[in-house]
Amino acid sequence: MPTAPAPHPQNTDELYQALQENDRRPYGRTRTVTAEELVETAEQFEEPVPLVHALFELQEAYTYGSEPRKSPVVFARLLTLFDEQPDVFDERLRHLLFWRFKWVAAALRALPEIPLASLRQWLTEMRDRYEKAGLGLQPYYGQAYQLANHVGEDTALAYELWASRTRTRLSDCEACEICERALYHLAAGDDERALRTWEPVLAGKESCQEEPARSVSHSLLPLLRTGSTDRARELHLAGYRSCRRNPSMSQEVGRHLEFCALTGNEARGLELLAENRSLFDEVDSPLDLLGFLTGVEVLLQRVEVLGHGDLPAAGYAGRTWTVAGLRAEVRGRADELAARFDTRNGTTAHTDRRRARLDRAPLLDALELTLRSRSLDDAIAAPDPVPAARAAAAVPDSLTELILRARALDEEGHPDAQACWARLRTLVVARDYTHPDDPAVGPLVQLRADLLSEEASRAGEKDEFADAAALHEEAAALYDDAGLPGQAALARACALFPAVEALEQSADGAEAKVEALTAVHASTVRLHEDTPGLEPYQEARLLRLRATALGLRLQTSGSEEHVAPVLAEVDLLQAFATRHDLDWQISGARMLRASTYALSRDLPAAVTELDALLDRLKAHGPAWHLPRTLGLRGRLRLLLQDPSAAHADLTEGLRLAADWPADALDTTRLHADLAETCLHLGRPDEALRHLTRSAELEMRRGSRTDAFCAYSNAARLSLDMGRVEDCIALLDSLLAEPDVAAGEIDDRLLAQLRLTRARALRAGEDLKAATAEFVALAAESAGWDDDPGSHAMIAAETAVLLGESGDFGRARAAADQALAAHAKAPSYEQVSNCLRELARLQAQQQGSDGLADALAYLADAGRIADEARAAEHEARGRSLDSALAYEHGRVNAHAGEYETALAALEKALALLGEPGRDDDRAGEWAECVRLAGAVEGIYLERVGPALSRVDAAVSHLTASGHTEETELLISLAARLRGEE
Repeated sequence: MPTAPAPHPQNTDELYQALQENDRRPYGRTRTVTAEELVETAEQFEEPVPLVHALFELQEAYTYGSEPRKSPVVFARLLTLFDEQPDVFDERLRHLLFWRFKWVAAALRALPEIPLASLRQWLTEMRDRYEKAGLGLQPYYGQAYQLANHVGEDTALAYELWASRTRTRLSDCEACEICERALYHLAAGDDERALRTWEPVLAGKESCQEEPARSVSHSLLPLLRTGSTDRARELHLAGYRSCRRNPSMSQEVGRHLEFCALTGNEARGLELLAENRSLFDEVDSPLDLLGFLTGVEVLLQRVEVLGHGDLPAAGYAGRTWTVAGLRAEVRGRADELAARFDTRNGTTAHTDRRRARLDRAPLLDALELTLRSRSLDDAIAAPDPVPAARAAAAVPDSLTELILRARALDEEGHPDAQACWARLRTLVVARDYTHPDDPAVGPLVQLRADLLSEEASRAGEKDEFADAAALHEEAAALYDDAGLPGQAALARACALFPAVEALEQSADGAEAKVEALTAVHASTVRLHEDTPGLEPYQEARLLRLRATALGLRLQTSGSEEHVAPVLAEVDLLQAFATRHDLDWQISGARMLRASTYALSRDLPAAVTELDALLDRLKAHGPAWHLPRTLGLRGRLRLLLQDPSAAHADLTEGLRLAADWPADALDTTRLHADLAETCLHLGRPDEALRHLTRSAELEMRRGSRTDAFCAYSNAARLSLDMGRVEDCIALLDSLLAEPDVAAGEIDDRLLAQLRLTRARALRAGEDLKAATAEFVALAAESAGWDDDPGSHAMIAAETAVLLGESGDFGRARAAADQALAAHAKAPSYEQVSNCLRELARLQAQQQGSDGLADALAYLADAGRIADEARAAEHEARGRSLDSALAYEHGRVNAHAGEYETALAALEKALALLGEPGRDDDRAGEWAECVRLAGAVEGIYLERVGPALSRVDAAVSHLTASGHTEETELLISLAARLRGEE
């Protein structure tokens, strides 16, 4: 990354260096302020040429920093210098000067306080200057057309005068002119012709500083209107990223917000608005601000129409906004801006265009823009996501009936108990709550204990173990006060488990957990035996807790000696439940038995048990146990290498689970398991849908860490699938979450999200952003003393990316970090690959000048290969030794050391050996032969031996069945024979 310029360059050389460094900065206040300081410095040297360069840099900073009021002032100084000292301007500076007449014309149009007569006068000045300098007038007519369009005059003639003329060296770039022609057709209502005109820009064949981002933002609605929804979605994702938070592209941001509002993506629109909140205060161009605010208002208007005007919205700094409040503020400011332009222009064009945008009806009810689909309802806190229809059916109106219904459902573990408890929580905390005077209901203290017990269960599901244990204990004390020893015993037994779950999963932690679970079982047995008068459902629950404790112990230890005790407890539970006709506990017992078989690695027996259980559930119920049972059988079938059967089970489980609240049946697990199964079946798109659905459900129920993990997996999968923009958009959405910004998410999980995003940026060829993120991650991970392996991986990737950009000084430093981390936690292949790639890059980019540094990288890679050999490490891919020999060949070839290169390549071939029929090294061997043949035949001009080498390799590969690997060799042979 560029270093900060010296505050006061001491000579012109330092000034030019500072100007170059500032030119690498992104547009914004830092670049602009630095440019202003450099102009002041240039003035002190009393040399006109450095001052001209500094003034050009300052005008550029003002133009792309959205400060149109200052750009013409700087240009006036340049024009005066040109008139007074024309010889100071060489051909390049002269070209820049005449080019920027157009910049001034655009800046003046953007300022409603500049009279229309002054705009026309400036165009006359431009025409006169161009004619005097013998320059073609097509650029002048382009500006005349843009002024006519801005004012709202009939543009037909102005368009023809511009578009029919031959382009000159001073014409706007092809991409910008394409955009203007497309917008002309768009204004005429011809979407199809506009899109045909835009195609070279939208396809990436033409681009510039503002393109294709500007064209993309304008093309989104025409694409929707012509049915190209997938293209619109793709361009929105890529185009928005190119303009977000950029003051000079605030109008483009506004059009992306409008696109969200008209496609059923209002929630994403609010998210993007929050990301661009700074634009409210940073945009100094009235015209840009008008376009931005109108797009904002389209979004806010749509949200308010949908009945969500009270949602929070990101707006002007200094106060908290709701959607309705911000819309009123934005409307007032935008109306005033439009009126100022119309007053200046003597037309109603800007008010009319603004009204047309605000009057547009939605084009689609719903278009899935990102992998993280969110609705406006998701923006409202909903702690208990119970389907409304089921909640209404399950909750009685009578308070007495509601309490009794909640307890009855809870006894059998019925999912509808959730809705009853949720309703009771609301009623009990109300000031006017009056507890029923009914012996069947019991005292208020009993109900409070019930609610605490239910709250404890929910805390445990969210891994809030300390809270869960405390709530269970508090509930037990209240049950004692209510004279309910059976319920108190159950609560105390439940309180034993959360503390165990909180134990660390290290080796020592696992041993401690086994001991703790043995103690939990013993304590539960005592509670069971010492509590008189237990009702059957209470005794069955205690029996199930006893079996569960031993099952968890088996899961933790994996010890065969722990199998029999679990099965013995399960038998006790099933026998008791059968005697008392407790169907839900019979099902629970059989589920525990199947799980025990699975944990003891007897998967066929587990599946057989589940087969029988499913038959019983279909005959006797309970129905809500079917999804969970199908889910377990699906997971086991996947382990038994039968993904098709697993998919059938999990899909059916998910279908049946739709009848019940998602939390009660752990639908998130079904989606996650289906995602894994789909990957085994080669269905990545389906897997991605299930992964994101699992993450959404985790997020809604408040399990944010699990949600972020699931989303992280989805992001990596989307990147593996080549859906780069989807990956980046998903991660941008996650990284904008308030708890991420507040530092409440685990730093390693957050680093994983950022690492995936950095890789996606690299895959999307946004190397500048990718490099900045990798460098930041490498610096942060350097402090991970407990995880040097991850730091080695990040530092190695950072080094390669820096090398690709030619920053070999920092690349060497990052590689040294990777080597230091490797010394603590060996990462043979990762670090070796990094060093070899850096060697190639340096030799490729610098030739013989970079050979010494490249060989130093290869020397480091050689030491790693030696270490790996000594440690008897088996490489997962290429052999480190053969890969190193090949890289020596390639590096020396780049540096012109052809004899050394050929010797290294022959060593690599000897290490590889000729590939056999089923040898996966055939491609590597063929490439090594190809490079050796090229070095020998082309650069060393020994054509005969090279041809013999290549022809022999083609024959061998063909005979071994590796015909695809022969294509490049055949092409090289033809070249060596002079046939190409």
